[in-house]
Amino acid sequence: MELKKDSNAVSIDMLLIVHSEKRRAAQGAHSDRQADPGAPPQRRGGLQGVGNGIRRWQKFEGNDVHGSLAEKQNPQPTQVITSYDNQGTQLTVEVHPRDAMPQLLKKFSLAKRLQGDKNGNTRPRQPGTKDAHAYPWDRSSLKSMPLDLRQFEKLDSYASQVTVKSGLDELVSDLLQEAHSDLERVRVIWIWICHHIEYDIEAAQEKDRQAFKPTDILRTQKTNCDGYAGLFERMCRIAGVQCMTVPGYSKGFGYQTGQSFSGEFDHAWNAVYLEGRWHLVDSTWGSGLVDSSTSKFTFLYNEFYFLTHPALFIEDHFPDNKNWQLLKPPQSLKQFENNMYHKSEFYNKGMLSAHPETSVIKTVNGKATITIESCAPTLFMFMLNGKQEHGLLSLRKNGMKLDIYPPTVGNHKLQIFAKGNSDIYSSVLEYTLKCNYVDIGVRLPAELHQPVGPSWFSEQMGIVKPSHPDPIIHTSDGRCSVSFGVDEGISVLASLHGDEGPITEETGRRYIFQVHREKRAELKVQLPQAGKFALKIFVKKRLEPGNYVFVFNYLLCCTNTKVNWPMFPESFGNWGQDNELLEPLSGVLPANRNVPFKLKLHGIAKALVKGQDTWPLTLNREGYWEGSCSTAGCQEIYVMVLENANHNFYSYILKYKVNAQ
Repeated sequence: MELKKDSNAVSIDMLLIVHSEKRRAAQGAHSDRQADPGAPPQRRGGLQGVGNGIRRWQKFEGNDVHGSLAEKQNPQPTQVITSYDNQGTQLTVEVHPRDAMPQLLKKFSLAKRLQGDKNGNTRPRQPGTKDAHAYPWDRSSLKSMPLDLRQFEKLDSYASQVTVKSGLDELVSDLLQEAHSDLERVRVIWIWICHHIEYDIEAAQEKDRQAFKPTDILRTQKTNCDGYAGLFERMCRIAGVQCMTVPGYSKGFGYQTGQSFSGEFDHAWNAVYLEGRWHLVDSTWGSGLVDSSTSKFTFLYNEFYFLTHPALFIEDHFPDNKNWQLLKPPQSLKQFENNMYHKSEFYNKGMLSAHPETSVIKTVNGKATITIESCAPTLFMFMLNGKQEHGLLSLRKNGMKLDIYPPTVGNHKLQIFAKGNSDIYSSVLEYTLKCNYVDIGVRLPAELHQPVGPSWFSEQMGIVKPSHPDPIIHTSDGRCSVSFGVDEGISVLASLHGDEGPITEETGRRYIFQVHREKRAELKVQLPQAGKFALKIFVKKRLEPGNYVFVFNYLLCCTNTKVNWPMFPESFGNWGQDNELLEPLSGVLPANRNVPFKLKLHGIAKALVKGQDTWPLTLNREGYWEGSCSTAGCQEIYVMVLENANHNFYSYILKYKVNAQ
C-alpha cells in the first residue's frame, strides 16, 4: 500500500500494522527501538570528551508540533522494526497494543501541519540524490561547500560578542544585523552557540531528565547535545533557514576502537539547507571538550564541525536515517563500526590519509607499521600504552612512518599525535594492536625519543646533509662516525643513552667526541659494550639564551660482545668547537707510558700537557700542536692552553685519567 500526498508531505511506501493479544502481555518487558527516522528514539547525549547525556530525545519548543507531542504523550512501549532494501525502499513494522495509535499514522496525519511554522517556514524536504557527496573523501575540501573562512573573520567576531537581552527572537534578530545571506545567518548562529553555550555535565550524567527548553538554555547557558541541536534548529527557523535535528550514534567520549553500536542513540546534530543543498553541523562538538579526569568543560572552538564534508562527518556520526549521511553510496552501520576513525584534529592539522585503514592491527613477527600522509611537513609523536617507547618514528616531507614493537603479547593501545601549526600536540589517531609474538631481539632503548633519523625538521633546525640519512646505524666494532653540515651560529650537543652498562646521564656525552671542520660537525662515537643505544642530537643558537633543543636521534646497534671502548677525554668550556683532537682519543691512558699528543687549536699562544711534570706542545707546519708526555706516577693528565702571550694564566681544555699501575 502506498500513501502519498504532495512533494512536501510524508511518503510511506508500505505500512504493516499487526495486533497481537500475546504481544500486549509482553509490552512491559520490551522497549527496543530501531531506527525509525520519524519516531523520537531513546538515547544518550554525547560530547567529545564527556560521558553519557540525558536519556530522552525529543524536541522542546513549546509551539512546535513535535515538541508539544513529546510533552503531552506518554505512549506505551512500541516495537518498531525498520528495514531497507538495496534500492532504498523502507519497510517499517509496528507491534503495539490494540488501543494505541500507530506512530506512523500520527506522523502522516500531521503532514499538513508540518508544512509551515509560525514564521512561514516551509517544511524541510528530505535529502535526495543532489544532496549526496561521493564516498570516499576526494581530498578536495574539509567542507561540503566552497568556503573562504577569512570572509567570516569580522562576522565571527561580531557574533561571539552578542549578548542575550531578553528572549530567543531578539537574540536571533541581533545576530542577523550583520548577516546578509543564509550562509551568514547560519554562521552567526553557529558561532554564538559554540562560544556561549556550555555542556551541562550534570545533566549528561542524569537519567530520564526532561529536555532543555530554549528559555532555560539562554538563562543558564548550559545544555546537552539534544539542547545544542534543538537550539540550533530553533534559531535557524527563526532566521528563516531550513534546519533539521538528526539523531544517531557517535564516536565520542567512551568510544572504544572497533566497538559495535546498538540500542539508544547517543548523540544529536543538525542539517541545514543552504544554496539548494543539505549540509551538516555539530555545534556540541564545535563548542569545546570535557576533561574526563576532572569532569570540567572547556570552551575550545572546533571549526571542523561546521559544514563538514559528509564523507568525513560519517567517520564519527551515524544518523538514524541513512539519507542524512548525504553520501553516495551510503554506509552501513557495520561499515561505520569497522571504518578507521580519524579524529577531527587529524584533518584540522592537515592529515590526508593513514595506513592501515583499519583501527585494529595485527602485528607481523612482532611488528606493526603505520604511515600517515599529510599536506605539509608535520611533527608527530606516539604513545604505546601511555609511554613513548617501543617504536621508531621517522618524519617524512609529507607525513611520517612508525614501526612499533609491542613488548608483550596481547592487546595494546597506540595513540598518534600531531603538532601542525600550533605548539600543542593533539591526538589524531588511535589503534588497537593485537600482538601474538614478541621478537626479543628488537628491544629499543627507553631513551630513544622521537623522531629517529634526520628529516626536514633537523634541516629546519640547522643540521643539513647528514652522512647517515637512515635512522639506524649498525657497527661491527662498536665505533662509528656521524657527520653533518651545521648552519652558521648553531651549536650542536650530543649524548649517548643505553639501558644497560655504565652509561649514566653524566657520562653519556663522554662516549662522543665532537670535531668541527669548516662548516661540518663530526661525532666520533665509541660504545661501552654491545647493545642498542640512542644517539641524541641537540642544537642551540649560540647568541641566544636558553637550553639546547632536542632535534632527533639515531639508533646505534652493535652485536659484538667483545666491544668495550673507554670514554673520550673530558673537555672543558674553553675547548673550542673548531678545535680538533687527533690523539689520544681514549679518555683513559696507560700507566708508565710516553703518550703522543696531536691537536689543532685555534687562537692560542701556547699549549702544554701537565702530569707529574709539564711537557710543552709545539706548533708544526700543518697547524697542529704536537708533543708527548709520560704517565709515570700520574692519576690524571691535563691539556692546557695560554690564549694571550702577554698573560701567564693557562686554561684547562682536556682531562685524561691514567690506569692504575
